[in-house]
Amino acid sequence: MRYGLPIVLAGALLLGSPVIALGDNVRTDYNHQTNFSQYHTYSWGKVTTKIPFYTDRIKQEVNLQFQAKGWRLMDSGGAVTVFASDSLHNQQETQTMYDGFGGGWGGGWGWGGWGWGGGWADPGFGQATTTTTNQQTTNLVIDIFESNSKNLLWRGLATADLSDNSSKNAKSMDSDISKMFKGFPPKPNK
Repeated sequence: MRYGLPIVLAGALLLGSPVIALGDNVRTDYNHQTNFSQYHTYSWGKVTTKIPFYTDRIKQEVNLQFQAKGWRLMDSGGAVTVFASDSLHNQQETQTMYDGFGGGWGGGWGWGGWGWGGGWADPGFGQATTTTTNQQTTNLVIDIFESNSKNLLWRGLATADLSDNSSKNAKSMDSDISKMFKGFPPKPNK
């Protein structure tokens, strides 16, 4: 029994880790050679979305983020050009549920009671039901290019499951764009 608490804590840590790892759906990267302090204006390039309503929503939220950082929107000729695109796809999710009578801690033969005859490897008498569903998922990519050289300076990527509730989808997209721009512009490397 003296090992019971550490085993329970280790199990909780292992089971909780995937939830933490999957919680972050926003990633950014940038050209580490770029000094972003030289840029203060931006223009829009093409915004390509599968859902027509998203074009204006994306532009509006990105404009808010840029302007909060002191950048100015220009109709054309900005120091950087912003492009955005999304992709929709169905992602299969599989879930298996077990009912009742499977193996357990048991006291069968083997190392410390682990093994056939009641250990974790005991196949038991239960049944497993597996269901597969399709979840519509979207990826939003925002790219910032230097206007003159056409070099990619920064990229943000957000991945989200779509809901049947359009208001929830809009809030999720705004939140993801806000997370993308949280550390923007990147600080120069020293």
